[in-house]
Amino acid sequence: AVSRASPNLAFVPACLPPDPVDVEELQRFVLNSKKLFVMTGAGISTESGIPDYRSEGVGLYARTDRRPIQHAEFVRSASARQRYWARNFVGWPQFSSHQPNRAHLVLRDWEKLGKLHWLVTQNVDALHAKAGSQRMTELHGCTHRVFCLGCGDQILRSELQEHFEALNPTWKAEAFGVAPDGDVFLTDEQVRNFQVPACRKCGGILKPDVTFFGDTVSRKKVDFVHQRLAEADSMLVAGSSMQVYSGYRFALAAREKQLPIAILNIGPTRLDHFASLKLNSRCGELLPLIV
Repeated sequence: AVSRASPNLAFVPACLPPDPVDVEELQRFVLNSKKLFVMTGAGISTESGIPDYRSEGVGLYARTDRRPIQHAEFVRSASARQRYWARNFVGWPQFSSHQPNRAHLVLRDWEKLGKLHWLVTQNVDALHAKAGSQRMTELHGCTHRVFCLGCGDQILRSELQEHFEALNPTWKAEAFGVAPDGDVFLTDEQVRNFQVPACRKCGGILKPDVTFFGDTVSRKKVDFVHQRLAEADSMLVAGSSMQVYSGYRFALAAREKQLPIAILNIGPTRLDHFASLKLNSRCGELLPLIV
C-alpha cells in the first residue's frame, strides 16, 4: 500500500513553495538527461513522517542530545546491544508502517519510463522498495533485514520481532519519541530486563543489515555504484545535505566526470559550490511537477 494522504510535515523544515523558475530549470535538467543517476537522503523520507538527523530545528540533532549507535559499541558491548534492540523492538511497529510519499513514487515512475538510470539511497527505511523502485542500491543497507555477525545468516526484521515477543512475553515499555533509524527513547531501567535472541544457526550476534556510524560500506557495493555512475550522464541529489562521506564520494566522482549535478534539498549541502542547479524545496512538492 502506498500512502495517498497529505504529507506529514512535522519533521520537514520550513521552506517556500517551489518557484516557477526553479521548476522550469529542473524540468530542463531532467529533459536533457538520458541516463539520470539519482541519490536520495533522509530529506526524501521526512514527508513520510520519518525524522532526519541534521535538519535545522526539526532534525534529531536539533531536538535532542541523542546520537545514533556506533558500530564498534554495538559489536563490543552486550548491554549496548540490549539497549539498541529494546528500543528498536518498541519502535518497530510504527517505523515499519511508514509508507512512500509522492517523491518516492515519482522516482519509481521515472525508472519505469527509462529516464532514471540508477537510484542510490542513503536511507535504511525501505520506502523506495515499497514504492516499487528496482534499479536501486541501498547504500547503507535496510532495517527490514537482520543478519548474524558470526555466520552471515539473514532473517527478516519482522520475523525477529516474533522472536522478541516470545522471549519477552511480559516486558512492556512506554516509548518517548521516534528516531530516524527506527528506535525510540527508553530509560536504562526499562531496558534492563529485555531479552535479546542469538542467531538460531550459530548462536552469534544479530545485527540490522545497515551500516552503523563508524562502519564502512563494502568495497564491492561502492565499486558497483561507481560503475552505475560511470554509465550516467547527469546526477540529481534529492533530500540530502551529503555530509556523510559514503554518499559524498559519488558526487565528487560525478564532478570529476564533469556531469551536471542538480540538488533538491531544504538547506545548504556540501555540493552547493559545484552544483549546476540548487533548489530549496520539498522533494514531495517539486518532483511531482516535473513531467
